[in-house]
Amino acid sequence: MFVPWDDAKTHVLDHGLHYGTGVFEGIRAYETEDSNSVVFRLEEHVGRMFRSARMMGITIPYSKEEIKEVIVEIVRKNKLKECYIRPLVWYGYKGLGLHAGGLPVNVMVAAWKWGKYLEKEGVRAKISTWTRNNPNSFPNEAKITGSYVNAILAINEARILGYDEAIMLDYRGFVSEGSGENLFIVEDGNILTPPVSASILLGITRSSVIVLARDLGYEVQEVDMNRSRLYNADEAFFTGTAAEVTPIYEIDDKKIGDGKTGPITKRIQEEYFATVGGKRQNYKQWLTNVYEGL
Repeated sequence: MFVPWDDAKTHVLDHGLHYGTGVFEGIRAYETEDSNSVVFRLEEHVGRMFRSARMMGITIPYSKEEIKEVIVEIVRKNKLKECYIRPLVWYGYKGLGLHAGGLPVNVMVAAWKWGKYLEKEGVRAKISTWTRNNPNSFPNEAKITGSYVNAILAINEARILGYDEAIMLDYRGFVSEGSGENLFIVEDGNILTPPVSASILLGITRSSVIVLARDLGYEVQEVDMNRSRLYNADEAFFTGTAAEVTPIYEIDDKKIGDGKTGPITKRIQEEYFATVGGKRQNYKQWLTNVYEGL
């Protein structure tokens, strides 16, 4: 059932509203050169949402194919060419005890125009005083709604202090990721990114960038890194569905490289946008057409 934006509603006593018991995805659709629209890595996003739900013990009452069809249709219904898409699954109302057994499961998908999440060409970041969740206390690889309180604390702190974004350390003190993005640095021509053991979300944009970078001939390593390695990086950038590929110009008031978009970051950025725009045949399998054949 499709409902107008202003008519969408949920119960104020939904379990997910009170306790963060839900899972979600962030997906983007892009306009291509032939004026079509494509959803980027739809299969992978929906697959991750189902894995996240399994981690929470949530049984989604629809198949993956049904969810994918609704995602494509919501873009069509809104006549959008480029947009952000938010599927959300959460426990509804039947009782407010912590135990979520037997609760109804609600599912929704929304789509709207959303430009750059990090609005500047390059951003200033701050190492947060808040650390990423310990993996023995929270499954960081799942996109669980309640887990983002950790990220909100970090980004709020950074913005209050005049920065654009936060960088969080893991429970061991190694670099983890941004509040809502994965992180890469460039060091002596090689590209480095924290591993899954650093309490990161296994980002789909992250995995895409790793493939693109390796296909361009760069070496990409997943390694633990301390904060001083960040400060001494030649280049640094964030990746994510919302952030796409965003250069980092400063960390803790220290310039990264010359404080501008570095050549490797720029090449990765250009290749990413060429790919989502349908200009790279090698990655057509990542794109789901929205309007083709209508």
